[in-house]
Amino acid sequence: MDSISDMLTSIRNALAVGKETVDISFSNFKFEILKILEKKGFINLATKKRKNKKRVIEIILKYKDGNAVISGLKKISKPGQRIYKGWREIKPVKNGYGIAIISTSQGLMTDIEAKKKKLGGEVICEIW
Repeated sequence: MDSISDMLTSIRNALAVGKETVDISFSNFKFEILKILEKKGFINLATKKRKNKKRVIEIILKYKDGNAVISGLKKISKPGQRIYKGWREIKPVKNGYGIAIISTSQGLMTDIEAKKKKLGGEVICEIW
């Protein structure tokens, strides 16, 4: 199965039950996505750790007034159907309240950054 979908599902499930942290298997791609979420204020912290000789990413989730900051996660590009958009086709997520993470030729970035740099690419996921 798709490892990015697994990561998003783990975060969604942890938020649903009110967990403070969640551990996922390590990959550089997932870590870069989580660093963007940390920078944009959707999660508190993402750190690399070793547990039982395996590399994992520990995610500290963010809550405000008892409610999760992340209200929705959606995988856009799937292994069976990749979704690519040019910079002119990129639209705001939830009228600007959310972000899309796009894999461009210059690395992972948000939809806003990609539009400013006039770069298109594969739309990985949307978070709001």
